[in-house]
Amino acid sequence: MIAQPQRAIRNRILKTTKKVGVLGGGSWATALVKLLTENKRNVHWYMRSESGKAHLERNGNNLHYLTGVTLRKKRLSISTDINEVIDKVDVLILCIPAAFLADSLANIKGEINNKIIVSAVKGVVPETLQIVGHYLNESWQVPYDQIAVIAGPSHAEEVGMEKLSYLTIACQDKNRADFIASLLKTSYVRTKISNDIFGTEYAAMLKNIYAIAAGIAHGLNYGDNFQSVLMSNAIREMKRYIRNVHKLKRNINNSAYLGDLLVTGYSVFSRNRTFGNFIGKGYTVTAAQAEMNMVAEGYYATKSAHLLSRDFKTRTPIIEGVYTILYEGKSPAKTFEKLSKKLN
Repeated sequence: MIAQPQRAIRNRILKTTKKVGVLGGGSWATALVKLLTENKRNVHWYMRSESGKAHLERNGNNLHYLTGVTLRKKRLSISTDINEVIDKVDVLILCIPAAFLADSLANIKGEINNKIIVSAVKGVVPETLQIVGHYLNESWQVPYDQIAVIAGPSHAEEVGMEKLSYLTIACQDKNRADFIASLLKTSYVRTKISNDIFGTEYAAMLKNIYAIAAGIAHGLNYGDNFQSVLMSNAIREMKRYIRNVHKLKRNINNSAYLGDLLVTGYSVFSRNRTFGNFIGKGYTVTAAQAEMNMVAEGYYATKSAHLLSRDFKTRTPIIEGVYTILYEGKSPAKTFEKLSKKLN
């Protein structure tokens, strides 16, 4: 039973955060809008594309992403003006790829530090080499207890198909975490909360790098036996890394960490695994990116993780292997031959 002071706080939060906004027009944004509107929330939605906006308003589905998902048009207010959306909402969910986040937010004219900011980005801001929470706090003065993170194994495609999925909402303020979790919980999406905003964000960054490694291995024709050892080593490497950058009692085997790593490393929906597969098959980084026509967050995360691992003196052979391939042009075959001798 919720104690009276906690109930009062939570009710006040619920009362003052009725309006929800989503920034971004991609797959994950579309999936989250689906969940929000199914929970009878009116959503202010920012997307850059005028044609995409017009198509959504006319047909009720995204022109380019999750096209088979029908959305509740009556609950949507779509705008191509980011400031129009921000001015109207109390909760702001960021679904813009990390590679474009700083440029997009640079168009904001007012303040966002009076809102609850929810990161659904799962990447690092390349201009600052920061996870989104650190970036929001340092560049936009958003207090950490107003920042939430959506974590866990949850491909947008499966949410769109209403496959059973599990989300972890991390926030230092328990009441806000509960509130965000209530916005996204449905019959096919189960939610839990955590206070580990830094660990979940770092895990979301790292799992993309390990998914690239898994893709490279597949492209090099390594089998399932090797990839299982690779993933086993990856979760231990992730544990060392996160422990060094942010010490907190956490269970690395929980779905927000291990679960997200596994789905990103093995799923056919994983763009990072797909990107790695192209690299393993001999594509250059530029050619792989052009072939996909989508952002593989792990490419940018690899550089950030490499630099941070040096600062924290963390042993990260998988990250270093991927880094040398993507940023130093080293042979994937030779790099993985060396890497295979370091795994156990």
